[in-house]
Amino acid sequence: MKQVNVEVAVIGGGTAGLGAYRSAKAYTDSVVLIEGGPFGTTCARVGCMPSKLLIAAAESVHQIEKAPKFGVHTSGDIDINGKQVMARVKSERDRFVGFVLEGVDEIPAQDKIIGFAKFIDSHTLQVDDHTQVTAKRMVIATGSRPAYPQVWHELGDRLIINDDVFDWDDLPESVAVFGPGVIGLELGQSLHRLGVQVKVFGLGGQVGPFTDKTVMEYATKAFQEEFYLDPDVRVQSMQRVGDKVEIHFTNLDGEQAIFSTDYVLAATGRRANVDKLAIENAGLELDESGIPTADFYTLQTSQPHIFIAGDASNQLPLLHEAADQGRIAGDNAGRFPDIRAGLRRSSIAAVFSDPQLAMVGETRKQIEQRLGSCGCFEVGQVSFENQGRSRVMLRNQGLLHVYGEQGTGRFLGAEMMGPNAEHLAHLLAWAHQQKMTVSQMLEMPFYHPVIEEGVRTALRDLNAKLNLGPATIKHCLDCGPGC
Repeated sequence: MKQVNVEVAVIGGGTAGLGAYRSAKAYTDSVVLIEGGPFGTTCARVGCMPSKLLIAAAESVHQIEKAPKFGVHTSGDIDINGKQVMARVKSERDRFVGFVLEGVDEIPAQDKIIGFAKFIDSHTLQVDDHTQVTAKRMVIATGSRPAYPQVWHELGDRLIINDDVFDWDDLPESVAVFGPGVIGLELGQSLHRLGVQVKVFGLGGQVGPFTDKTVMEYATKAFQEEFYLDPDVRVQSMQRVGDKVEIHFTNLDGEQAIFSTDYVLAATGRRANVDKLAIENAGLELDESGIPTADFYTLQTSQPHIFIAGDASNQLPLLHEAADQGRIAGDNAGRFPDIRAGLRRSSIAAVFSDPQLAMVGETRKQIEQRLGSCGCFEVGQVSFENQGRSRVMLRNQGLLHVYGEQGTGRFLGAEMMGPNAEHLAHLLAWAHQQKMTVSQMLEMPFYHPVIEEGVRTALRDLNAKLNLGPATIKHCLDCGPGC
């Protein structure tokens, strides 16, 4: 048994783990990085990058289908070559992974330990059956994995997760997607546009990440106009029949139906990878989900020398958040006991569906919990259906809600579905992080004609409701037509 004694041990070689390793190395050379699976981030291998490659292919098909509305006509049917689609997805995916691995290769071999770690005690880790690591400080950065009902394992290789999609050599004929969240909506809509027969099923009515009921209802209706989506399906049975899966369910018309599909894609959420760490041996305080509790700004757990970062922390499972958390946790593990609060940016999240979905700052639910009882906030809104630039591009579908605080006039957050929502969300997130008021945001320049003018309309509506500005003018001449 090899014995290793170090200042800092980082468990996990993904986005958060690599960030933690590099930050800790700024203070001490005595750092090891422990990884049980392949190095490389979830984003590059099976997450945000390969999914956007599939989305890009689907968008190209959609643009061709939409062209006749502009008076542009193509001859013949659209030929979607599934093998070519997936070949590009995998080729570009491997290219992105290669960039990550180049960085991993630069890490000295003696700093990398390959194997799965388990806690023996709060300072000691057992890595497989070959190495025992004793560390003065530790960072848990073990990521997360898809979660779904255990009974679905009976479907065998007909049950897939998003990881499996990006290993396909060709597109299947049909897929049932369970979970209309970020992954389910992105992959479900993309596969539909690429000619795959898709049905998207959910439970409880939730669609996307929204907490604003009105915005979510709008999004649900918009998606249902394009593909089959039941956000609260009643499934009577789901069983393997040969190389197919037969799903018996009650459809949206209240009738009994059967969907025979090639695959069932489980997009029902993710689970933090802490359950196989023998975490109970570390003496950590855990939340109701079995995740170590940690300070939001320092990432320090109840054991002062142990920190947690990235998806394993179950705070905000997004790449940019994992990168920030990794830096904070690694920095504090390296400089321990001089613990410092790190920069936690304003929340921003996007779903790359079409139209896109986005969330910024506080959610409506969080605001209502904090201010709702006193009626201390207002909601401004705009529809993109008649917004000028959106109509020009035939992308005039969407709804934006912005939230502001009574009295202070401060911008609190936003939830939206709309064209280029990823870009609108960035503008609003920057304003939120700067703690701007709605009036200050309205002093910023807006060009014409741009989709961002819709943001101005919503902010003007909000400012009027906060009694800090005049009522909105239906046809504002100084804004240009269609703003």
